[in-house]
Amino acid sequence: MSYEEILKVVFPLLEGADLASCMAVCKQWRDLAQDDYFWKCVCAKRWPSICKRPDPPTVTYYKLYQTFYKRQHRQILLPPRLSFDNLEFFIDIWTDDKLIFSEVVPGPVLHNGIKSPPPGICDRLRFQLEGPDCKMTLPVEPRFKVPLGETVSVSVLVGRKDSNKVACIINKSVFDYIDRTSYRAMAFDYLGLSPAHPFVPGIRAWISLLFMDDRNDSVIDVFGIEMDFCDAAKSRDEVLWLLDILDWK
Repeated sequence: MSYEEILKVVFPLLEGADLASCMAVCKQWRDLAQDDYFWKCVCAKRWPSICKRPDPPTVTYYKLYQTFYKRQHRQILLPPRLSFDNLEFFIDIWTDDKLIFSEVVPGPVLHNGIKSPPPGICDRLRFQLEGPDCKMTLPVEPRFKVPLGETVSVSVLVGRKDSNKVACIINKSVFDYIDRTSYRAMAFDYLGLSPAHPFVPGIRAWISLLFMDDRNDSVIDVFGIEMDFCDAAKSRDEVLWLLDILDWK
């Protein structure tokens, strides 16, 4: 059996990356590996149904594999139309029916976050606050304490200075989950997006009360507030684009 016959037996068994590497060995191997039958074998491992057609859906199976063999790179966002300088956030927190926190927070203040976390917080929370993701955090001064037996709820609106429009981020949601490992009480609400974006449902806005590691199981000593959109928007530009498509009124 000649070496060419051996390669014709081996090539259909290879994965796409290995077959592509064989094309770089020499001209003879490249000419042989370009046979579209081998690439049909590769595509049949990933997309067997598409290979049932008599002809490839693209010009060749090699072209099909080249186009879809790996995940597309994350799309680069255009510069956002909004800026934090043009935003202000209205945050209100209640225990039962008593208002315990009410602030109008300028966008740059929320974006700049907690630069110097106070001493006495847990290492995990400190690590999260100092992470690279865009987290909008606000130091609470003076700090306030919340008894764990009370119902605590929160509302967050955001306003645009350029158009005097307002959108809702969180509408009277309850802090019904306390994470003792990262010292935060958490609430969320689903974002109300503009009707112009009907195919982007189910994005949640999270808001957390950050509290001290003081070993007190009856109250939480709140030193900060954090708002984020988890995996939906991590960078500054992603957050601004997400805010841009809210249902502004």
